[in-house]
Amino acid sequence: MNARKRILTGDRPTGRLHLGHYIGSLQARATLQHEFETFLIIADLHMLTTKNEKADIDAVDENARQMVLDYLACGIDPSLVTIYLQSAVHEVYEMNTIFQNLVTVPRLERLPSLKDMARAAHKEEMPYGLLGYPVLQAADILMPRAHLVPVGKDNLAHVEITREIARRFNALYGEVFPVPDPMIPDIGTLVGTDGQAKMSKSLGNAILLSDDAATVRRKVFSMYTDPNRISADIPGRVEGNPVFIYHDAFNPDKAEVEDLKDRYRRGQVGDVEVKEKLNSALNQFLTPIRQRRAAYEADQGYVDEVIYTGTLRAREEAQATLLAMKKAMGLTGVFNRISRRTEKRRKRLEQA
Repeated sequence: MNARKRILTGDRPTGRLHLGHYIGSLQARATLQHEFETFLIIADLHMLTTKNEKADIDAVDENARQMVLDYLACGIDPSLVTIYLQSAVHEVYEMNTIFQNLVTVPRLERLPSLKDMARAAHKEEMPYGLLGYPVLQAADILMPRAHLVPVGKDNLAHVEITREIARRFNALYGEVFPVPDPMIPDIGTLVGTDGQAKMSKSLGNAILLSDDAATVRRKVFSMYTDPNRISADIPGRVEGNPVFIYHDAFNPDKAEVEDLKDRYRRGQVGDVEVKEKLNSALNQFLTPIRQRRAAYEADQGYVDEVIYTGTLRAREEAQATLLAMKKAMGLTGVFNRISRRTEKRRKRLEQA
């Protein structure tokens, strides 16, 4: 068995990724892939819980390709990471069916994040699939028998559901699954350019990893700053100011950042200069990502190959896990016994 511990992580295929994704997950994944055997899920079944119109499903193909291009451009190595399409690993459906019998409805209803997701999707009532979202997540995590799940603090409750299901299964049927531990990377969320919420494409406050230089400049110069600072000679607030949050995250010249902060607090620098230097830092950061992205995109069929190969690899793992589950439960024996009795009967009838 592979000596390295395994992790499961991933995203819903809703399109291109942004700077918030880089800060929140991509940067850590690029590092973790060298230490852990990594499974990276394109979670299109999870997308169906809130986005299940025909147009949403039709868009999965292209959205998945664009998302994987961003993965590759940010340093995710498909020779180290199994990148796969969730809906194409059919064993996960069976695992989900088994696991949903190991958790109660009241337990799932206690997860406040599900109600938040329903409100965000403008659902007046909780869809059954959304209520069962954490159970399907458990199937995803336990499919490769992951040991660790990189997750933000706001999703710890979901991982706890997986841990409970793994313990319940093992107690009932025997030790099949490691009980996965949450891994909370030392990262945060990135506020959107509007300063009102975390970065999100749906809120229109995101800078995409694939945005060109002109688009980045336009978005930087439209960024929210200190609303009380109506002229450059008025001392401004640095703390919580999105422009300086981005400087801290992406400007490698720390001396320049500290100088800008000092002058901003004393009313000795204008927003234009601060934003100009941020624009320069962001484009310096994004240029190599854009270049790598363009190179992968120019290699026609390569992204499809990455997803296809990764999905076949995930299927092999899923088949082994499901077989181990069924053997532990005794489900394989039921049909085998019926099959043997049926064959005996047929032979008896043939001989009569």
